[in-house]
Amino acid sequence: MSETINTYNPATGEKLDHYHLMSADDAEQAVTRSQEAYLNWRRTSFDARAQLFNNLADLMEERIDDLSNLMTREMGKVAEQGRQEVQLCANICRYTAEHGAEILEDEHRIFEGGRAIISYQPIGVILGIQPWNFPLYQVIRYSVSNIMAGNTTVLKHAKNVFGMAVAIQQMYEDAGFPKNVYQSLLIDGGTASDLIKHKHVRGVTFTGSDEVGKQVAKEAASLSKKTVMELGSNDAFIVLADADIDQAVETCIKGRVINNGETCVAAKRFVIVDSIYDEFRDKFVAQCKKLKVGDPADENTDLGPMAREDLRDELHDQVKASLEAGATLSLGGEVPDSSGYFYPITVLENVSPDMPAYDDELFGPVASLIRVRDDKEAMTVANDSRYGLGGGIFSTDTDNAIALAKNEFDTGMVNINGYSLAQPNLPFGGVKDSGYGREHGGYGMREFVNIKTIMIAEQQNS
Repeated sequence: MSETINTYNPATGEKLDHYHLMSADDAEQAVTRSQEAYLNWRRTSFDARAQLFNNLADLMEERIDDLSNLMTREMGKVAEQGRQEVQLCANICRYTAEHGAEILEDEHRIFEGGRAIISYQPIGVILGIQPWNFPLYQVIRYSVSNIMAGNTTVLKHAKNVFGMAVAIQQMYEDAGFPKNVYQSLLIDGGTASDLIKHKHVRGVTFTGSDEVGKQVAKEAASLSKKTVMELGSNDAFIVLADADIDQAVETCIKGRVINNGETCVAAKRFVIVDSIYDEFRDKFVAQCKKLKVGDPADENTDLGPMAREDLRDELHDQVKASLEAGATLSLGGEVPDSSGYFYPITVLENVSPDMPAYDDELFGPVASLIRVRDDKEAMTVANDSRYGLGGGIFSTDTDNAIALAKNEFDTGMVNINGYSLAQPNLPFGGVKDSGYGREHGGYGMREFVNIKTIMIAEQQNS
């Protein structure tokens, strides 16, 4: 008898649906079917693939309300942000359709004694292990680029968003993709780990915590299988002495509470130069108090619930541990006595090393304010992290901010005087414990391919 997985509405705690986990044997057979589909899919033309991705984009836009409502029900995403996620995914499909052939076309080079062709060839089945926080985007991000490259994909999605996993496979098939080119496997983590060993799985892409990601990478590496890791982060947003304070406050709050604060590339640590710290702090707290926490289906809600009760409890434990270590509480920090998995926007001050609020990723609506002497110390503190996914700099001297971002900031992505999430035409990824590899901007299409060199000797005239 297979295990039953229930999904719940995090705003109410009410049961939504139930799903049956696949057995290990069924999951292995699914990978075999994916390999069989690959043998045909790899021979399709780029034009044919592009047409199907345009179909998929059209379907997403047609189903935008259903998909965003599903996100709201399964993981508490604020309704308008759900629609934005669906539109981003449609844009990713169209970008891939438009640029895939160009990015993956053969290159021609000359070498002594002949000429060479560099060909980007697919390698087979790619296993994706993806989280719940962007339940459509995380899957589309990895699967679209790999399928465009001629690979096929199997997905292990998070248990609390199995409804989205089912919906994504249905969309792929409704768009006209051959069966088994994309499959959502309703499996647990143990089965997914076992699939890494499957002879037909040629690569693994993982998004999630760095602790689990390192274990996935270790298992894959032991079998000489390539991985892409998009792991956690504790992104620092630096407010320099010459920053526009009002703009910085507005943007930093957006970067902290978007997606209910459950974003790997969210603004988490706010490093503020002493001369402007008090003004920034006062305005930041005042604006946070105005945010509306409540039903994510309500168009006026700014902050919905956290996705699961255990995630909220873990966040609260991190806040309490930080306070016990000497941080001070300026706002929030109390679990509300109400139904649902809500946590208030929380502001911590006097945050220093050896506190969870400084060292670890707080995956929820908690802001850590850190006072520094000057611009130089701000950059030192920003880089004082085992993570390096994103970050931000606020300064009216844009040229200086660009120089700091380029030459000093040890992170994969930097926002200057703004906050942006993923863009279809820009690479996405990090360094240090935030992982490796890149997605988007064409880079993801070349992560899981065989860069094959073909050397043709030329006859020399005597």
